[in-house]
Amino acid sequence: MTVNEAGFRRDPSRMVHWPNVGEVCRLGLATRGNTGLAPEDIDQAVSSGVNYLNWCGHSDGMQEWIRQAGTRRGDVHVAVQFSARTALEAERELQGCLDDLKTDYVDVLTYYYVESEREWDELVGRDGAARVIEDARASGMVRSIGLTSHQRSLAAELIATERLDNLMIRYNAAHRGAERDVFPETDRAGLPVVAFTCQRWGELVRPTPDDPPGFRPPAAPEWYRWVLCQSAVAVALAAPNGSAELEQTLEVLRDWKGQDDRWYQQLCEHGTRVYRHGGGFP
Repeated sequence: MTVNEAGFRRDPSRMVHWPNVGEVCRLGLATRGNTGLAPEDIDQAVSSGVNYLNWCGHSDGMQEWIRQAGTRRGDVHVAVQFSARTALEAERELQGCLDDLKTDYVDVLTYYYVESEREWDELVGRDGAARVIEDARASGMVRSIGLTSHQRSLAAELIATERLDNLMIRYNAAHRGAERDVFPETDRAGLPVVAFTCQRWGELVRPTPDDPPGFRPPAAPEWYRWVLCQSAVAVALAAPNGSAELEQTLEVLRDWKGQDDRWYQQLCEHGTRVYRHGGGFP
């Protein structure tokens, strides 16, 4: 650990500059098909300082808020997860996203769950989706192109293609492999990283059979802070289900702070225990 990394951990930045996107709050908000946030919840988050909205593609409160944003559209950065692999599919899906959100551009588009070289080859092939999306970037319809993957080594290798502007990778106290496999490459290339599953599907807030006496896993905000202590992470995504979980998540912004070395290490150790008992994920 360098002195700069230690200093960042104790006093992490709240905002990050994202090339071609702008100034981004490092705590982002996401929706999923199995979570629910009303438009007023999104409004509360934006009013609290959140300006990175990752829409899941389903009709939900985030979609409705963006559709009704009007002049406030410019205050937020909208990210979408993109499933198309062929050019024809990409034309339809991109137009569908713009229509669904009533916007004429998306700030961040990530190719959704690219898990093999074969999928990447299809994306960038002659009739692949990349041709359409890269043209859209050139015209300003898309401002940043990324990739979402669980395959860290693959994602890191694809940085060298220079066709990606960002990466979206799983990272939390139980899954720290990105520190070795991804972050050195994204740092060298200057690519923003979006971290997802920051709570490891809620398991980090629960005890394990191996917890030392007196240790109680902290609530969700502390696990987002743990991720935000990593300087390579541009945005830590939160996907709260309902107003109560959102309210708890926004504590991160109301009391923005880092973690001292001792507490950070204790959370790392709990993450190791969660990984040991959770199983099933590399």
